[in-house]
Order: sequence, then C-alpha cells, then structure tokens
Amino acid sequence: MIITQTPLRVGLVGGGTDLPAYYREHGGRVLNAAIDKYVYVVVKQRFDNDIYVNYSKKEIVSRVEDLEHELVREALHMAGVRGGVEITTLADIPSAGSGLGSSSSVTVGLLHALFAYQGKQVCAEDLAERACAIEIDRCRKPIGKQDQYAAAFGGICDIRFGPGDRVVVDQVALSPGDRRQVQEELLLFYTGITRSADTILSEQNANIADKLPQLHQLRDLAGEAAGGLRAGDVSALGTALAKSWQAKRALASGVSNGQIDEAVEAALAAGASGAKVTGAGGGGFLLVTCPVENQRVVREKLSGMKELPIKLEPVGSRVMFNVHRDIWS
Repeated sequence: MIITQTPLRVGLVGGGTDLPAYYREHGGRVLNAAIDKYVYVVVKQRFDNDIYVNYSKKEIVSRVEDLEHELVREALHMAGVRGGVEITTLADIPSAGSGLGSSSSVTVGLLHALFAYQGKQVCAEDLAERACAIEIDRCRKPIGKQDQYAAAFGGICDIRFGPGDRVVVDQVALSPGDRRQVQEELLLFYTGITRSADTILSEQNANIADKLPQLHQLRDLAGEAAGGLRAGDVSALGTALAKSWQAKRALASGVSNGQIDEAVEAALAAGASGAKVTGAGGGGFLLVTCPVENQRVVREKLSGMKELPIKLEPVGSRVMFNVHRDIWS
C-alpha cells in the first residue's frame, strides 16, 4: 500500500502568465505558495486483476481504457500500471472549483503514488513535467503549469516559464521571522461560489494577444514580489497582490463578479494590503494579505464568508506510507 500527501496552493502573483500561448513567446513568471491543506492518494494491490477507483463516485473496470476519471486513466497509462489495483483519492477541502489547484495536486499525487507502487523514485521536477503532460497534452485542459510545480515542489515557489518550454523553479528562502510574518498575514475566505476554471481559462487563452499589457504587468509584479520577499520586505507581497488583481480581472469576463468585487473592496477598506480570488477566478477562495493589527476588522467585513485557516507548507508531494507485500503469499 502506498499513501501520498500532496499540498494545495495559493497563487500569489503572476497567474495567467503560465499559459503556454503567452510564456512561449514572452516568458512568464509566477509566485506561488503551497499550503497545509492536502490531497491524499491511496494505491493498494488487489487480489483480482480489476481496477477499483474511489473518489466522489466509484468505478470498477477491467481495462484502464474504460475508466471515466481521465486523470487516473492517464496516470495509470503513464506509470505502466495495467490492473490489480485499487486507488482512492481524498482531499481536505471539496476539490471542484476551489481555485487552490486541486486537480493538479491530484495528478501529481497519483503519479507519485503509482511510481512508488512500481518501486520507482521520481523527482519533483519529473513529477511536475509528467503532470503537465497529462493535464495539458493528454487531457487537453486549457490550463497553465504553475499548479503542478507548486504541488510537486512545495514552499514559496518563484517559477519562470519560457521563452520556449523551459521551466525554472527557485524556492524563496525566508528568514524565520519573515516566514512567520508572511504566514500570519495570509487569510483565505471561501466565497461560496464554485465554478469551472476551463471556461475562464479558454477565454483567457483566446484573449492573450489583446491582453499583453496586463500579462506583462502580472509577470513583472511576480518578479517584484519575489525580489521584495528575498530582500526582507514582506510588504512587497501585499502591494504586488493588490496591483495584480486589477490586471488579472481584465483578462477575461468571468474572472470577477459583483460579489467578489464588493468583498475585495471591503477587505481593502478595512485595512488589508491586498486581495484577490485564487486560481482562474470567478469563485472559489478569496486570498487576502493583511497586517495582523487590521485582521479583526477585515474578518468582520468578510463575516459572510467562511475562513479557512492556512499555514505555509515547505514540502511538496511526498510518500507518507509505503509497504510492499505480496498478498498471495
């Protein structure tokens, strides 16, 4: 039996510049942080040769090709597992439309578990690249690449994409005091709105040629925030996040709505340094950066939303349990 734990993430600054249609020509940059909320994948050998998959529904099939869950299906193909296995996925929060990168965390965790099941060790870079290949190339999802790398590497990741297909991950090392301050100032609130990111991202992809100024700004703000954090200026994150929201909401019509705009404005008026919706937008979670002394008022203004307490997660996907035994012996 193999059990993997893979973190979810909050995109801080630069989202949208990780889409291949942008970064291959212009180069993208994203600042991303893994959090202490996880996807768990359990892979267990079975006595029979069927494939059992347990998620929000249960599938039992004799062939990999017959699986409806496309991420599981393609991960099994990629890892070379053909049958005699039971797979269960679990998450700390509901995965649909959260904006916390759950789909990519599932894919990374699946691959990690299945390769461990095969007795193979895979590095974080390889896990992220393979997860991108499954989601973008095989399943044709109109998504970017930041979530897969954040899930595989953990920590606060300064990720550069392109030009071309090159991806470089630099983790932002903070002093203990700065790390504690960043963690204390990050607040996450559930908007109560679930949405499919695919529709928004498809529109973003179609709009790239017309939105180059906003995308260039998002890319550069990610660099400013990363540089500020490395220099010990924690306030640089809130400043960049506030500026990035105005650019991000212009990328596609579904990124924001009246309820989200009101929540962002209320948080800023109450003393937050920045606020934005995580992920592609349109719903999911509202990420707020706020000095500790202003947080009580911000929470009061956003009391209609359920808060999800978070901490930074320094470690990416990992195998938590690995026991190999022959069930026929």
